[in-house]
Amino acid sequence: MTSLTACPSAPTVLTTMLSDYVRRILAAPVYDLAIETPLQSARALSAALGNDVLLKREDLQPTFSFKIRGAYTRLSALTAAQRACGVVTASAGNHAQGVALAARELAMIATIVMPTTTPELKVEGVRSRGGQVVLHGESFPQALAHALMLADSEGMTFVPPFDDPDVIAGQGTVAMEILRQQPGNLDAIFVPVGGGGLIAGIAAYVKYLRPSVKVIGVEPQDSNCLQAAMAAGERVVLPQVGSFADGVAVAQIGAHCFDVCRHFVDEVITVGNDEICAAIKDIYDDTRSITEPSGALAVAGIKRYVASRGVSGQTLVAIDSGANVNFDRLRHVAERAELGEQREAIIAVTIPEQPGSFRAFCQALGKRQITEFNYRYYPGKEARLFVGVQTHPQRDPRAQLLASLREQGYNVLDLTDNELAKLHVRHTVGGHAGPGAHERVLRFEFPERPGALLAFLERLGKRWNISLFHYRNHGSAEARVFAALEVPEEERAELPAALDAMGYRYWDETDNPAYQLFLG
Repeated sequence: MTSLTACPSAPTVLTTMLSDYVRRILAAPVYDLAIETPLQSARALSAALGNDVLLKREDLQPTFSFKIRGAYTRLSALTAAQRACGVVTASAGNHAQGVALAARELAMIATIVMPTTTPELKVEGVRSRGGQVVLHGESFPQALAHALMLADSEGMTFVPPFDDPDVIAGQGTVAMEILRQQPGNLDAIFVPVGGGGLIAGIAAYVKYLRPSVKVIGVEPQDSNCLQAAMAAGERVVLPQVGSFADGVAVAQIGAHCFDVCRHFVDEVITVGNDEICAAIKDIYDDTRSITEPSGALAVAGIKRYVASRGVSGQTLVAIDSGANVNFDRLRHVAERAELGEQREAIIAVTIPEQPGSFRAFCQALGKRQITEFNYRYYPGKEARLFVGVQTHPQRDPRAQLLASLREQGYNVLDLTDNELAKLHVRHTVGGHAGPGAHERVLRFEFPERPGALLAFLERLGKRWNISLFHYRNHGSAEARVFAALEVPEEERAELPAALDAMGYRYWDETDNPAYQLFLG
């Protein structure tokens, strides 16, 4: 057994907390069901970053996620009476499958409450592992409330997805394996963060045994509950969370988790969705496996860390936490991976509408690969181009492309970071509304499920005419819509209240240059 030598600088109460977690981790019976996953070298990524990057392959677990560790540890601790009454939990994905499989192994009945918006892949994943699925509510908080009600009324034990000492200990066995598998040089471990169970378990074990190793959390920019809590010095509730990395879409860090993280997590990094998509591609290139967005967070964090700190020659571990991804999401991931890798620029260019101008623009691009090209004539003898161009962050960066075109006299607008352009405009370049249309342009997100688009249109109502509409299914829990409404000037002040009453997230994109150039 590994020697339990504590970090000498930690106050006694913190040392006691760490030692308790380490003992729980060492005693966790995870290997009755889980496997010890490999720590695999990411050779191509290591070469590209100038550091030794190792992937902890939790995507290879029986449920394709690390969550089985915490679920089995928690269920194993139940008394015979509790086992006889069964367990209940709320989850939209990996925790649900972990509880279902653990309960089947321990001959218990598991009821899993899932939001009605949960992808069918994850619902079937729970049922195939013996779980009884109850679909309730459009969001996780509604599912959670129903699960807690069932626990109270039916006498079942509620199994928390992250905020529980036994769950934290089960997840902490990941760190136990890493330190055994990499006894030599190890500079930092990058951990995806949702509710905090995984990073709390890893931080507790690592900081007790090898305190010099950094533990760095990675969150999406739109779901950064741990980063916000660390900055505030207390747990906070995010007003809203993004849905792309649905495995970590949590509004508040767990209480038990924060007790550990606030003292023993060195740093929290946030990354954008395009960076996550690029990381999914990086992992695929090295392993030929496809992770879910939350599973690729740690790799995205390593890339951001290396780029911002300029570190080299270090040994960096990324927790590849899961691979439960809907196949139809891969189209969106592939589209955005090149942007996240800074290998594609999206630009808008205005050229004169005259013979030879189109050819001259292509000559100005040189031998760069064009990934997308949309052309639209505009009254006034101008043409506007929506163009995707292949770039390279070192050999031919985006800034170099923009500077080259501007030096050749082209009016260029960089749309690479413009969400409206990337999500919708690139698929809808066409006619202009014309004078007097009074368009207000809006981007919406709402829960994706059968009938969701009709429900959206019914909530939108018949008051204002829809003059432009684009919807695309991205294979995620959220549908994304781009719509223009004809709203007379005298009614414009009433629009915000009407939109708020719909209950959906929305953005007013009327002044977005991508719309103004190609559709306004």
